[in-house]
Amino acid sequence: MRKTLYIIGLSTCVFSCTSQPNVKKNTYKPKTPVVQAKPAVKPATPEPPKPKIISDHGVEFFTTNIADPTKNDNTASYGSIVSAKPAGYKVVKTYFPAIAQNFRQRYLILHYTALPDDKSITVLTQQAVSAHYLVNNTGDNEIYQLVDENKRSYHAGVSSWRNDKNLNDTSIGIEIVNTGYTTDGSGKRIFAAFSDEQVRKVAALAKDIIIRYQIPATNVLAHADIAPTRKQDPGPMFPWKKLYDEYQIGMWYDEATKQNFFDLAQLDFTTRYNEPSFIFLIQTALQKFGYGVDPSGQWDDATKKTIEAFQYHFRPQNYSGIMDAETWAILQALNQKYPIK
Repeated sequence: MRKTLYIIGLSTCVFSCTSQPNVKKNTYKPKTPVVQAKPAVKPATPEPPKPKIISDHGVEFFTTNIADPTKNDNTASYGSIVSAKPAGYKVVKTYFPAIAQNFRQRYLILHYTALPDDKSITVLTQQAVSAHYLVNNTGDNEIYQLVDENKRSYHAGVSSWRNDKNLNDTSIGIEIVNTGYTTDGSGKRIFAAFSDEQVRKVAALAKDIIIRYQIPATNVLAHADIAPTRKQDPGPMFPWKKLYDEYQIGMWYDEATKQNFFDLAQLDFTTRYNEPSFIFLIQTALQKFGYGVDPSGQWDDATKKTIEAFQYHFRPQNYSGIMDAETWAILQALNQKYPIK
C-alpha cells in the first residue's frame, strides 16, 4: 500500500513539472559599439611664401603688395621699414607684413605759392609752412622735394572734404610757384597763368603719386576746395580740365549730362532763385559733393565763397561766387558722376 502511494505521488510530480510552459532564458549579449566615421581631415593648405624683405646696407624694404587692392589694402613700402628698438628686446619680422593695412596718403592737394621761386623756397623750408613738393618756374626738369611723403607737411591747415577733416594728416601737398592774383579797379581778382613746363611737371608728379597711393579722382583737390572760406589757390588759371583730358587726373563733368541739367536749371533760376528752400537745396548739393558748407537757406558769405571755389575748379570762365544756371547744372552733373560711396 505504501509502495503504491509513492508511485502515484511520483507520477503526479512528473506530470506537473512536464506540463509547465517553456520559460525562455535571458542571455546577456554585449552590445556591439557603433563606431562613428571620423570626418576626413583636409590637409592644411600651405600658406604661399611671402616675398622677402629686401635688406640694403642694414636698411630694410618691402616693395611688394600682398594685400587685396580692391579693398584699398596695400603692404608695399615706398621707403625703408621703420621699426622700434626696445631696450633688451629684439623686434623680428617673422610674420611681416600683415595684409590689413593701407596708406596714410589718401589725398593730393594742389596749391600756388603766391611768391617767386627764391622766396617760395625760403618760406616753404624755413618757416611754419611746408609742402611735400615744390614745382618751380625756372624752365628746368627739376622738382624739389621738401618733406618725406611718409610725414605730414603743413600745407592744408584747417580743412575738410566730405567726411574727412584736418587733411594734413592724410594728404600730400604740391606747391606750384605762381604769383597768385592782383585786384583790378572793380575789385575783381586777376590771376596769373601757369607755364606749360609747370603744368607738365605737375601732371607727371601727380600721376606718379596717384598711382602709387591709389588716390581716387574725388580726392585730387585744390586748396580752395578744402578751405573755401579762406583760400583761392591754385585759382581759375590752373588747367584742371587739361589734366583730366590729357592725363586722367582729377574730376570733370560730362558735357552731355551737364546740358541735360542745364535745361532744367534755367527754369529754376527764373522762378526760385531767392526761395530759402531752393538755396538750401543748392547748399546741400555743394555739401554732398564734398564742400564744408552748412546749409542755411540764405545766400550768406560762406556760401558765396564756396561757390567761388567751385567755379575756380569747374567753371573758371566765371568765378563771381554767384550761383547761376550753368554752375548749378555742372554741380548736379558732378554729383551724379561722383557719388559718395
